[in-house]
Amino acid sequence: MNADLAEVLRPVKHVLIDFDGPICSVFAGLPAPEVAQRLRAALLSYRERPSTSWESETDPLALLRRISTERPDLVGIADAALTRLEEEAIQLACPTLGGEAVLRACGDSGRTAWMVSNNASSAIRAYLNAHGLSSQVAGVFGRVPGDPASMKPSPRLLLDAMNAAGSAPAECVFIGDAVRDVEAGNAAGVPTIGYANKPGKGSSLAAAGAVAVVGSMKVIADALL
Repeated sequence: MNADLAEVLRPVKHVLIDFDGPICSVFAGLPAPEVAQRLRAALLSYRERPSTSWESETDPLALLRRISTERPDLVGIADAALTRLEEEAIQLACPTLGGEAVLRACGDSGRTAWMVSNNASSAIRAYLNAHGLSSQVAGVFGRVPGDPASMKPSPRLLLDAMNAAGSAPAECVFIGDAVRDVEAGNAAGVPTIGYANKPGKGSSLAAAGAVAVVGSMKVIADALL
């Protein structure tokens, strides 16, 4: 067991977990660039011609943010379209090795697990249901529909999850694979464990303030037990 990780987890009663990355690769089967392109096409179907500044954006969540900034009147349409695309992508998502083990280790160790993600809650729940994991998760906090500002690095979703858990930040830990996750954790006062699932991520997660960095979700599962 990682000694630093054991120390971080010792007081934890509630484990808040990002979805895309730590639990599965949402866009493994339906690639993010294709989702972004189809989101732009969805806007065209409403006779809304996307701004030329959106054409190069391959991250659908980043595209949603950009739409929110440049055309707030289209946010509701864009968010609903993206949610449908995420629900489709979830059917082809690839589970992360050790992700399910972390959820089950939370329950086995007397802790609760909470999903805190920029993805749509309906897509997250669809994945959990399809993989028989719904009973392992106490609550799902995806982005607030029509409000991209709720997404991390905003602490809003983490604060909402802690409020639902009736818990203080000192009793929680957050697991995420992006700098924005660490930033959201810092803003919410919650220590964040960085999951470095790609080369080079470890240093950026540590620099952002992650209290521990791991290269495998199984390491966290083992440390929870």
